[in-house]
Amino acid sequence: MTRQPCQHQKETDGIVLVTGGSRGIGAATATLLAGQGHKVVIVDILPEPLEEAAIMLWPEAFDVSNEAAVTSGIAAIEAAHGPISGLVNAAGIFGKMHPVEKVRMENWDREINIDLRGTFLVARNVGERMARRKHGAIVNVASVAGMTSGPIHAYTAAKAGVIQITQTLAAEWGRAGVRVNAVSPGFTRTAALEAGIASGALSRERLVRNAAMNRLVEPVEVAQAIAWLLSPASSGITGVNLPVDAGFIAGSTWDAYGGLREAPSN
Repeated sequence: MTRQPCQHQKETDGIVLVTGGSRGIGAATATLLAGQGHKVVIVDILPEPLEEAAIMLWPEAFDVSNEAAVTSGIAAIEAAHGPISGLVNAAGIFGKMHPVEKVRMENWDREINIDLRGTFLVARNVGERMARRKHGAIVNVASVAGMTSGPIHAYTAAKAGVIQITQTLAAEWGRAGVRVNAVSPGFTRTAALEAGIASGALSRERLVRNAAMNRLVEPVEVAQAIAWLLSPASSGITGVNLPVDAGFIAGSTWDAYGGLREAPSN
């Protein structure tokens, strides 16, 4: 006999908390969710309000890598705004490209602490509360960098770890009615990426040439995948990592065979 989800415990009840919500993919996700009618609270290490008036900004700096700050912050947010039924872990930093021998361990530690430790700390703190309430959905923002390789050594390791803890937490809380999934964006047209292109550190042509769709990913496209994974429409899905990469992974090995084929001319 198939068990149907309880209608009074919809994952759209309560608030959705978005870390790293003042910019980039976090901001795009918060804006989309608010437009869908969700009650959204954003936190950030540098908190700035978004244009969408319905989005509630937590005014205090939120350091995802600080265990005490996360614990007290989550408690304060729930006391002020109600239970968190959806969590988007979008806080993260992108490290510099270096040969491995030039990686400074203080930079390694900072990236691991924010991207991996921070994701785990927030997910654990919120997920335990969801498990006691017997419902909730978490989406962690990983990266295709965690599924491939590149000269961003701490970042690739951290994002691979995010994918792994997503599976582990999905198994941990599945019987308590909490779903945990991840999205892995490809090269996404955020302000930070555009700044890297403008500075010459990144090449737009190189970023898109191995993507099957021959373009960058738009932040709203990642946000749409996150919104779906938070919603009851994905109620049977937990422990997955969904690439949103314009076909980067699919096309990345074609360069060895002469490159991706161009679209046929009319």
